Amino acid sequence: MHSDRKNAAVIRFEEDFRKARATQRVQFVLSAMIFVTVVYVSADISQLSAERLWKAFPRMGDYIHRTLPELTLTHFFEDIAYWYYGFWRWLQLLFDTLLIAALATIFGAAGGMALCFPASRNLVKSYWIYFLCRRFAEISRTVPEVVYALIFVVAFGVGPMAGLFAIIIHSVGALAKLYSEVNENVDERPLEALKSSGANWFQVIRFGVLPQVLPHMTTYTLWRLELNIRAAAIIGFVGAGGIGQELYHAISFNYYEDISAIVLMIVMTVTLIDLVCERLRHRIIGEENLR
Repeated sequence: MHSDRKNAAVIRFEEDFRKARATQRVQFVLSAMIFVTVVYVSADISQLSAERLWKAFPRMGDYIHRTLPELTLTHFFEDIAYWYYGFWRWLQLLFDTLLIAALATIFGAAGGMALCFPASRNLVKSYWIYFLCRRFAEISRTVPEVVYALIFVVAFGVGPMAGLFAIIIHSVGALAKLYSEVNENVDERPLEALKSSGANWFQVIRFGVLPQVLPHMTTYTLWRLELNIRAAAIIGFVGAGGIGQELYHAISFNYYEDISAIVLMIVMTVTLIDLVCERLRHRIIGEENLR
């Protein structure tokens, strides 16, 4: 009797397993069909074809080859000096880009922190305050930094001020969303204890919410700093100052070797900042949480 029940259970298990596998196969086939359809429609809309790709890749490789400098072992240092003839000027522009990113991150984090608490559903009673703060954050981060930069270039003229304000607005919206999502996952028990003891809304935020969310906010802020460095380099293409404006100038006038020199400086700087921010994040959240 016991063996019969065991055999019946095994048979039911195998049958359920076959049904699950069949369902997975159907889902895989449907997903593959949807993926192929989307790719085909997207390629058709963008007028992308295998023939165009086949012709484009060699041209792209030729362009990259033109940007590479001619370095020889016999005159290596002379070739490097010729390649980086504008090193000190580019370094100053790169420093301006880093300043734009750092200031934009500081002001963006301050604005995001001011906006995130009324944008957290568990921290405000008024739905309209929550709704308006959420929508404002969405508008701020949905519009690309380049569009904001174009607007501010018209207002302030060509220069780093336009790039600074463009990145600040976008950072406020992005960080407000990230911060508010952290706020909505806090432990509610300390908040209830503070409210029952007579604490007002600001005291609940100060003593109940901030101690829980501050490490996460710090890591998100460092992550945003990395993004802002890249954004500060890109918005220079529309006249917002920094190293990006010099890169756009080199591309426009086909100064091929200048392009590779500036791009290499940007890549090395971003890599260094990424490594430093990674070390800081690890110190903040604790090495034991990474394992």
